[in-house]
Amino acid sequence: MSNKRKSVLQIEPYKRRIIPDQEYSDKTWKILEHAIHQIYNHNAIGLNFEELYRNAYNMVLYKFGQKLYSGLVSTVTSHLKEMAISVEIAEEGSFLEELIRKWNDHSKSLQMIRDIMRYMEMTYIPSNKKMPIYELGLKLWTENVIYSNQIRTRLSNTLLKLLSRERAGEEVNSELIKNITKMLMDLGHSVYGQVFETPLLQASSEFYRAESQKLIERCNCGDYLKNVERLINEETDRVNHYLDHESKREITNVLVKEMIENHMLRLIHMENSGLVNMLCDDKYEGLSRMYNLFGRVTDGHLKIREVMSSHIRESGKELVTDLERLKDPVEFVQRLLDERDKYGKIVNLAFNNDKLFQIALNSSFKLFINLNPCSPEYISLFVDDKLRNGLKGVSEDDVEITLDKVMTLFQYLQEKDMFEKYYKQHLAKRLLSGKTVSDDAEKSLIVKLKTECGYQFTSSLEVMLRDMKTSLDTMQGLYASHSELVDGPTLNVMVQTTGFWPTQSSVTCNLPAEISALCEKFRSYYLGNHTGRRLSWLTNMGMAELKATFGEGQRHELIVSTFQMCVLMLFNNADMLTYREIELATEIPTLDLKRCLQSLALVKGRNVLRKEPMSKDVNENDEFFVNDNFSSKSYMVKIGTVAQKKSEPETLETWQRVELDRKLQIDASIVRIMKSRKKIYHHNLIAEVTKQLQSRFLANPTDVKKRIESLIERDILERDDSDREQYRYVA
Repeated sequence: MSNKRKSVLQIEPYKRRIIPDQEYSDKTWKILEHAIHQIYNHNAIGLNFEELYRNAYNMVLYKFGQKLYSGLVSTVTSHLKEMAISVEIAEEGSFLEELIRKWNDHSKSLQMIRDIMRYMEMTYIPSNKKMPIYELGLKLWTENVIYSNQIRTRLSNTLLKLLSRERAGEEVNSELIKNITKMLMDLGHSVYGQVFETPLLQASSEFYRAESQKLIERCNCGDYLKNVERLINEETDRVNHYLDHESKREITNVLVKEMIENHMLRLIHMENSGLVNMLCDDKYEGLSRMYNLFGRVTDGHLKIREVMSSHIRESGKELVTDLERLKDPVEFVQRLLDERDKYGKIVNLAFNNDKLFQIALNSSFKLFINLNPCSPEYISLFVDDKLRNGLKGVSEDDVEITLDKVMTLFQYLQEKDMFEKYYKQHLAKRLLSGKTVSDDAEKSLIVKLKTECGYQFTSSLEVMLRDMKTSLDTMQGLYASHSELVDGPTLNVMVQTTGFWPTQSSVTCNLPAEISALCEKFRSYYLGNHTGRRLSWLTNMGMAELKATFGEGQRHELIVSTFQMCVLMLFNNADMLTYREIELATEIPTLDLKRCLQSLALVKGRNVLRKEPMSKDVNENDEFFVNDNFSSKSYMVKIGTVAQKKSEPETLETWQRVELDRKLQIDASIVRIMKSRKKIYHHNLIAEVTKQLQSRFLANPTDVKKRIESLIERDILERDDSDREQYRYVA
């Protein structure tokens, strides 16, 4: 078997040797130049792009890249100059259309040229740091067309005229404007800025300056702001539709400067329609518009806050110094609450609940509320009225809302310890008279006070409520163990823990025999269950219910004080008693007795006694009789005690008690700080004491300094030998 070898025949393609020379490059460039002319003349359909690409490729390959590049620049430039002439001679109505048409032609031609010369763009241009073809085309268009003397100014003016016509309400070809501005943006931001944006901003400034002057002369503040808002919205729509988005901020800034910033103070203080007028009339929409528009100006919100704060403070000062309003504490506090609701709603709805506006509102109220030294007492009296008489026709949720509003005013008080002093007295009277509308409401307010000021602030109040509960249980135990007490007069005793209830002087009097016997049985029962305790009777704080018969069988149930009960029960055994006889029998203090007799004999509709001789005052020679002609539509008749006007000594005594408490609290605060720090400088100690006590009262630096000196005298603190401004704690 023989092996036959196969022969393989290889035929190589014919290779024409190209010898590059100047003649070759000229001939090749003529072909490419002709193609570029054909492209710009819209005759590209007959061109062989593959052959053209190969020719451009060979020129770069054989080192004729510079000739190709410079020839491209020259040829494109010649066509662009022809385009510029066509645009320049265009009529006014077709100028922009001709320009955008030539731009589109140039862009399409540039893309085809770029495809033909892609090899040059990939190799020659990067290595020789030449401008890429597309960027080159944009540059040549800018230099030869846009920056042409007769086109540049005409283009700017034409665009500005169109925008001016649109601002005047005319319809314009917005799509054409959009295409022109897009062309300018494609040429670069500097071109867009020089040709269009800068002239636009200048024209806009002049337009809005004139518009603002026209509007501010004929419009009130609210209408002016509406027009500004409308113009901003229109300008925003215009930018979004056919202008560069970067122009939005610039144009808006021009509008805001000319229409808001330059007239801001005039708008705020505009007579009968400015900021104060809007605040007084609760114009939420106008205030909200002012807040939003002025927020575009650097210090716009600051100006609004300053005027708002000034207005609130001035109106608040008028309120707290109005002598007529101060006559009724409840009305006074209700007006404060109404004012706080009013401006709180404005801040929330119109000023977007801005934190800085909230701070300004709170600081304004804090300022003028503390101008009236009676504010702590009046707020306590307001709470007393609501919790004593109730909030008629409202739910428990509404009660909570009212208490929350009161707590807002309480937070503004600098002298919270004064409020505590008055509130404790008012709470005691409510509890002892059984006139609180709801234990839950009382507890709720105490919880709010504890949250705001801490446990120590409310500890006495909580003990008072607890004493009431304990007293109720004690009385139930008394009657359960003494069944004989069910028949006859009944006694209800409230035991107060000494030191937690408001300080009361123990005023004694001679109780009727029946009541005195019941009191002794209670004393025996209570002390039998609680060893080591001591009871003292506060007869000046008690109440009684008496059944009385007048004239021809007219029956009534009288609700009276303990003192009044003692006086009335004397008439069970006498038809007439002199003032001196009543005084000897009851041993009620003179001032209290006279007020008691005035309430029983001289108050119309409550005069269960009659006095001879008749006069407005009670004298020692007066005689008293049962008023047999007394009548009332109500079966139950409450006879209050004539109010005793608060005297200067009493007010001074209250302040003295508060000042004494403050001294003790300052001492305690200083010792706490010094125990913790051991050494501290004077100004730092003053600052820390003030901060620690601000939840109760605003400590006066002079008072703190005096307490420091007192502690030094008592060898609790000492000055540092090397630095007299520094204190040391003496362990």
